[in-house]
Amino acid sequence: MDLAVRVSFLLLVLLGYCEGQPGEDRGADDVNSVVKPAEDIGATILRMNNGSTEMLVEGDLLFPKTRNAMKCRNKQYSCLWPKSRNGYVEIPFTLSEKYDTAETYTILNAMKGFEPQTCIRFIPRRNERVYLSIEPKYGCFSLLGRIGDKQVLSLQKFGCIANGVVQHELLHALGFFHEHTRSDRDQYVRINWDNIKSDYLQNFKKMDTNNLGTPYDYSSVMQYGRTAFGISRKETITPIPDPSAPIGQRTGLSAIDIIRINRLYNC
Repeated sequence: MDLAVRVSFLLLVLLGYCEGQPGEDRGADDVNSVVKPAEDIGATILRMNNGSTEMLVEGDLLFPKTRNAMKCRNKQYSCLWPKSRNGYVEIPFTLSEKYDTAETYTILNAMKGFEPQTCIRFIPRRNERVYLSIEPKYGCFSLLGRIGDKQVLSLQKFGCIANGVVQHELLHALGFFHEHTRSDRDQYVRINWDNIKSDYLQNFKKMDTNNLGTPYDYSSVMQYGRTAFGISRKETITPIPDPSAPIGQRTGLSAIDIIRINRLYNC
């Protein structure tokens, strides 16, 4: 079935259903029971990407060394998705026909979650040169920011199809790093280096990010959980000054995630 037809049909189903606040689960995890109730988004993504042959940074990033949407280093190419004359940031996408109806519904619902409080709009591709190609490859991963031409965003079946995971990868595609690698993270979390698997130490390297004047967000959909990349699930990320503070979640966009989107894209 043509993508535009599939999307139109499912959007009719979504009308009236997606009027809740962004960040609500909206039952997405009921579609895919592989996501464990006690498992945060980071744990799900790391589990799904275990064994991937892709060169991934921080667990799920295909990282271009020349640019990123937060601080674009390529002056000849915008790392941000452009704003249309209608004031929206329209991001063309294609969706693999390998996804079944329930999976397609979950992905589109996660995309719709950006609409109530941001100017981001994911639209079916017509003939745009630069677009997201959402495919069920091995694992959950994305490039960082707008890179150019066909840009694959992987959402593996039976593991990655959950509201929070989809929105996490879409935020990477918009240009956002993980929260635990932001430039000022040492003021808010302690990285327990001795508890990290040796092959994954580079995943905790701080990035030269523009934090957009927003506070560190333990509840961001981009925040990995306490035991990310840990040896025998030892704690690798500890909140400070309160080590018992909640960290990581599995639902979707937080209030600060929404603020950052609006500031980065001048919504």
